[in-house]
Amino acid sequence: MKNETGLRIMTAEGELRGSMDDDLFVFKGIPYAAAPEGPLRWRAPQPVKPWQTVRDATLFGAASWQNREYCLAVGGGDPGNFSEDCLYLNVWTPDIEPVKPLPVMVWLHGGGYTIGAGGLAPYNGKPLASRGAVVVTVNYRLGHLGFFAHPALDKECPANGMVNNFGLLDQIAALQWVQRNIPAFGGDRRNVTLFGESSGARSVLSLCCSPLAEALFHKGIVQSAYSLPDVPRKKALQQGINVAKHFGLDENVSAEQLRDLPADAFWSLDRPLMTGPVPIAGDVVLPEPMLETFFAARQHRVPLIAGSNSDEASVLEYFDVDATAILHQLRDKNRFSYRLLKWMYDIHDDKCLGRAVARDMAFSIIPWLVMRAQHNVGMPGWRYWFDYVSENARDLYPHGTWHGNEVPYVMNTLAHMPNANDDRVYTAKDRAFSDRVSHYWFTFARDASEFKQTLEGEVPWPAWHPGADITLSLGDQQQDRLVLKRNFMKARMRLFRLMMTKMVKL
Repeated sequence: MKNETGLRIMTAEGELRGSMDDDLFVFKGIPYAAAPEGPLRWRAPQPVKPWQTVRDATLFGAASWQNREYCLAVGGGDPGNFSEDCLYLNVWTPDIEPVKPLPVMVWLHGGGYTIGAGGLAPYNGKPLASRGAVVVTVNYRLGHLGFFAHPALDKECPANGMVNNFGLLDQIAALQWVQRNIPAFGGDRRNVTLFGESSGARSVLSLCCSPLAEALFHKGIVQSAYSLPDVPRKKALQQGINVAKHFGLDENVSAEQLRDLPADAFWSLDRPLMTGPVPIAGDVVLPEPMLETFFAARQHRVPLIAGSNSDEASVLEYFDVDATAILHQLRDKNRFSYRLLKWMYDIHDDKCLGRAVARDMAFSIIPWLVMRAQHNVGMPGWRYWFDYVSENARDLYPHGTWHGNEVPYVMNTLAHMPNANDDRVYTAKDRAFSDRVSHYWFTFARDASEFKQTLEGEVPWPAWHPGADITLSLGDQQQDRLVLKRNFMKARMRLFRLMMTKMVKL
C-alpha cells in the first residue's frame, strides 16, 4: 500500500482529502470555479473562494440540472444530485510524486449538452490511471444554464464581448484549474490531452477553435462528433426571447428577472424552446462556427485522434430523425443523387440505406474533415472506425456499434458497467479487446506530438495523410480484429462534403 499521506493534497485553492481505490489516489467533487448561481448565473465562471480547513474530496459533486430518466436510458447511468452549483471535477492518479510528470487526460462527457456527468460509471478514471495517466473528469453547465442568449444579458457585456457558451467557458475554467493544480497530483501540465464523446467531442473541436482555450491543452481525441452546424447567435437570441415569453416575461425583461427563474425550470422545456446539441457561434468563446474554422484550417495546432462508430444512426431516433424519410425526400427531389447513393453503398433496402447514409452524413464525415484540416495545418491526425460489439449482444446490434458504445472500451471501464441482464454480461474476449483499444488512447496521451507519425500498438497506427488515407478499424464486422483500411469511404466522403449542409438536420 502506498503511503496514505498522499490522500491529502494542497491545491492553489486549499487542501483536499481524497481516498484510495486499490493502489490509486482518487479525489472527487473538487470545485474548479465558484457556484454559478444567483447573480453568477449566465456569467463567466468565477474563482473559487479558498478554504482554510481540509476539504473532503471523497464524493462526486452535483451535476447540472437535467432529465434523470433520459440520462439513465441513454446517457451512461444515474448522474446523481442536481444543482446550479455543479462546477466540480474528479481526479484519479497513480502517483502524486512520480519520477517524471505523468500525462494528463481530461474527459468531457457527452449527452447533447443536456444530460451527463463526470462521475458516471463509463467514465471511471481508474483503468487509464492504472496505465500511468492522471485522469480528470468534469461537470459543466448544461441546457439553458450552459448555453443561452438574451438581449438583457447582452446589456451586461462589453461591446464585442458577448458570452453565450457558458458550458464551454466552464470547460476552459477546468483546463485552467489543471494548469494551476495538476502537478500536485503528479501530472504534467505541458502534456494535457482533452478527450470526449458526442457533445463532449464537439466540445473538443469547439475548444480547438476558441481563442480562449489556446495553449490550455496539447492534443485531443474526438469520439463521434456530429456535423450539425452551430446555432447562429441571432437565432439563439430569438430563442432566448421566446423562452422568456414562455415564463411570462415580456421583451423588456431584466437580467435580474431572468436570474430569478428557478434553476430547474429549464431542463423540461421541449422543442422549439429546448437548446440544441451544439454550441452558439458568434460570442467571444466561439467567434466563428466550428465547422467553418476547420474547413479553413484555422484550428489550434494540436495533434488529434478522430473517429466514429459503425451504427451512429442509432442516436438519430432520439432526435426524431427518420433516416428513411429523408432518403425518400432526396429520391423525390433528386433522382440522380438517390441512384448514386444506391450504387455507392450497394444497399438496396431503403431503410438500411437511409441508416447508413444518415450515419455517414451526420458522423463519419467529421473525422475525415478533421484529418484534412490537420494535414493543412501541418499537424498529425489519426482516424479510427469503431466496429466491435460485445459477444453477448450481437443480436441486439445487427447494424454495428451504437453511438456511445465505444466509450467503456476506449476507457477500459467494462468492469465498472452495471449488468442489467445476466445474459448480456461482458465476456473475457470483450475485456481483452477493451484493453487492446484503450492502449492506443493512453499511448496517444503519453507520446503524441507534432513530430509523431505512428502510434505504437498491436498494429502500428500511422498518421493520416491524403495520399495514404489510412484508417484504423477498431473491430471489424463486429469481431475483435484491428485492421488498417486504406481510402476508407473516400468517395463517399468527397460527395458528402458537398452535400452535408442539405441532408440530416434537426
